[in-house]
Amino acid sequence: MTRKVKHSLLDNAKINKNDEFYTQLCDIERELQHYTGHFENKVVFCNCDDVRISNFFKYFVQHFKELKLKKVIGACYKKSADTLQHGATNQAGGFYYEYTGVENPQPTLKEVICFKGDGDFRSEESMALLKQSDVVVSNPPFSLFREYVGQLVQYNKKFLIIGNINAITYKEIFNLIKENKVWLGINLGRGISGFIVPEHYELYGTETAINASGERIVSTNNCLWLTNLDNARRHENMALTKRYMGNEMQYARYDNYQGINVNNTKDIPLDYPGAMGVPITFLHKFNPNQFEIIQFRKGDDGKDLSINGKCPYFRILIRHKQADFRGNLSL
Repeated sequence: MTRKVKHSLLDNAKINKNDEFYTQLCDIERELQHYTGHFENKVVFCNCDDVRISNFFKYFVQHFKELKLKKVIGACYKKSADTLQHGATNQAGGFYYEYTGVENPQPTLKEVICFKGDGDFRSEESMALLKQSDVVVSNPPFSLFREYVGQLVQYNKKFLIIGNINAITYKEIFNLIKENKVWLGINLGRGISGFIVPEHYELYGTETAINASGERIVSTNNCLWLTNLDNARRHENMALTKRYMGNEMQYARYDNYQGINVNNTKDIPLDYPGAMGVPITFLHKFNPNQFEIIQFRKGDDGKDLSINGKCPYFRILIRHKQADFRGNLSL
């Protein structure tokens, strides 16, 4: 009897620093179609990508002319003599490759440029490539997600990256979202169909597969895209149909904060003027023109928000910006 896939799979990867989850081309295509206007005459850096097997690099090579790109750079971290996904070994450590539309779109190990070091995204060699780039698109190591995003913000780079949904509970990431410096992309959860994993990963559960190319796929259903590239979806108002007036008993009040608890995003009342605690998945539909984010998780006493002494799973405190509280929304 098969076991169900544990949603903690990528959390465990973070704890164990086991970051070998590779993004499928179909998921990249599904997300990137919403950002095509951001790449004209830009240098794209895929800084966690072995260009021989990376689907991010493959996507930008395939769409190079369509996106009117200037250059695509792919770089990867490799310890000396590491065994690569397809069985080859790289004695020289990390390496990178630059594509401007004329080079071999499928480079071999002999064609790539070797770093002097291991190609870690924090290394001077990798950072030199980052500085000459405009947009970073990659699947960074989940165990280093805070540091990775911090570097992109420090160097004022545009980016579109994959992370664990729990990353939005990190103080550093949440503050960036609150300040409207980053936001969630279009797809998350089951909108990201699964990751390619190496042969030494155990395949178990009902949401695993081997695709037509023989790649081993694990569907974790707990990932998201994080970006500072604008898209039309984030400016759409969330449709609200619930009312607080007349349904007060459905919205419990917090013990340690003046506000109401909303268990499901779809149940946000359109006529409540104060603070509302909503699930973290609210951020997927967050329109900064419709709502204000007040704070994350904590009540007035500095402790987690609680109801009758019990704490619901992480809540984000928000407030309406557009409501006139007569049951209508201002335009």
